[in-house]
Amino acid sequence: MSDVIIYHNPGCSTSRNALALLRDKGLKPKVVEYLKTGWTKPQLEGLLKTMGVPARDILRTRGGRAEELGLTAPDVADARIIAAMLDEPVLVERPIVTTSKGAVLCRPLERLNEVL
Repeated sequence: MSDVIIYHNPGCSTSRNALALLRDKGLKPKVVEYLKTGWTKPQLEGLLKTMGVPARDILRTRGGRAEELGLTAPDVADARIIAAMLDEPVLVERPIVTTSKGAVLCRPLERLNEVL
């Protein structure tokens, strides 16, 4: 499986554990440190489409920033959440892993098996 990508935050233990697990399985994932590179709208929309989930499902609510921005209310549109994620990449929960089998938010870490 050579098409593995991990959207990674090295400061996150779950993200580090996912990367280690991928490498332990002999995979050489492309590592995207999204806090450095940021996101593009097509990239986020493509991930959401592949995952089959709304933007709210990958919104990082821990830390309170999403709530401060008013993004946690149930009536907030995906477009507004995505716009906030583009402005503040930390609002995207991590890690997200993509393979030829799909994409998944690896929380809990065992979800990684869904795309391996």
